[in-house]
Amino acid sequence: MIDHVSIPVRDLARATTFYDEVFVPLAMTRLVTREATAGYGKKYPEFWLNLRTEVLAVGNPGGHVCLRAPDADSVRDFHARALALGATDEGSPGDRQAAMTTYFGAFIIDPDGNKIEAVSFPRRASE
Repeated sequence: MIDHVSIPVRDLARATTFYDEVFVPLAMTRLVTREATAGYGKKYPEFWLNLRTEVLAVGNPGGHVCLRAPDADSVRDFHARALALGATDEGSPGDRQAAMTTYFGAFIIDPDGNKIEAVSFPRRASE
């Protein structure tokens, strides 16, 4: 349904350094680098950073992007790497109840004020 998402960043070099590391546990790599944009994904760019030199709000922007992680350990790793690189904790790794199921997730606010979540859906014993 959704092909890709884009988020604004003030400093593309700083943002790519951050996401190059933070996306390792999610098996996402930088696939495209241009003067004012960079695209990350597994097979094609699904998550874009777009340079915006105008002032951006810092803090909880109200919306967020959620990315699938292979397992709970990957969610923990994503969260730890992000905090080590200057992100703000917006929800420590843990079990959560969604509308339709339970999941394991963590939230961060990146250095540009974007709220990013990593999520894993643990398999049930019957699966």
